[in-house]
Amino acid sequence: MRVTCGGHHDRDGHEKLRYCLTAQGSPFSDARKFHCFAQGMCNYARMDWQDVRHFVALARLGSFSAAARELRVDHATVGRRVAALEASLDVRLLDRLPRRALLTDDGRAIAALGASMEDAAVQIERRARGAGASPAATVRVSASPAVAARLIAPRVARFHEKNPAITLVLSGVTETVAMDRGEADLAVRLSQPKDPELVAHRIGIMRFGLYASPDQAKVPPESWRFIAYDAPLDNVPQQVWLKSLLVGRPIIFHASDLFGQQEAARAGMGAVVLPCFMGDVDTALVRLPTSSKPPVRDIWLATYPDLKRSAKIRSVMDFLRGAIELGCPRSEQA
Repeated sequence: MRVTCGGHHDRDGHEKLRYCLTAQGSPFSDARKFHCFAQGMCNYARMDWQDVRHFVALARLGSFSAAARELRVDHATVGRRVAALEASLDVRLLDRLPRRALLTDDGRAIAALGASMEDAAVQIERRARGAGASPAATVRVSASPAVAARLIAPRVARFHEKNPAITLVLSGVTETVAMDRGEADLAVRLSQPKDPELVAHRIGIMRFGLYASPDQAKVPPESWRFIAYDAPLDNVPQQVWLKSLLVGRPIIFHASDLFGQQEAARAGMGAVVLPCFMGDVDTALVRLPTSSKPPVRDIWLATYPDLKRSAKIRSVMDFLRGAIELGCPRSEQA
């Protein structure tokens, strides 16, 4: 059988299949049966990848609002896209309840297939970016807020002078970004990445100390008060070490980020654990003696092999290595 398909363009300029014609020799003895088959094929051809992308985000995140935040669209757009996908496939993907939407069995199966499509699209983009010959590029870098603000950002100007065609997008975030979905090209992390597809190198060692204002440092140690992370970060090494120092002394202030903790310590509120690259250079703080050795944390730089092929990505990697080495050298002498 030979099937010829004609097409048209939608309002976004994307080519869509419109009709299918059969030549003599079709295995469909009944022309009506072939018409139904052809119409179905054309319906699937009209499936819009953006509709699939919105549905996959909804299925993965579990709510319209969460999908909208990730995709940077409004709640109604996600609903329209999912409805459009259902119409193009002629399949109900969701059971819409008053306060939530549940995936149907078909919805779960199609979401899994759509996720595979999304992964393939990201891999194609990564491959293309790694092979790109254009001198201009935007490189997305993820790091913890303190590393981003205190180690990387102050040195970006010099990097830009040497590499004016490369635009850096620096995200200081506490959570682990989804590099497999293109949220970052390079990630500076405080633990070795577990994704076996990533290439990761140890580029520094973060050291910690206990700091307080000079007035607080004059207080007898048995009367020290402390500043700490809030409960969700109780398991990080520096928080575990801080709690080992308490010996019945109180934590009187909790903050979710190091900048808030540092400012409270500067104001004389109590003793705080900070990375040495923050505490040692702060003239409003002094380092306090401790009964046990502070923890250290390895700093890792991760990317995908396809991206590492790009000279632009390698230039940014070299820059990040240098920036981290200045504040968190790998040598044990620090």
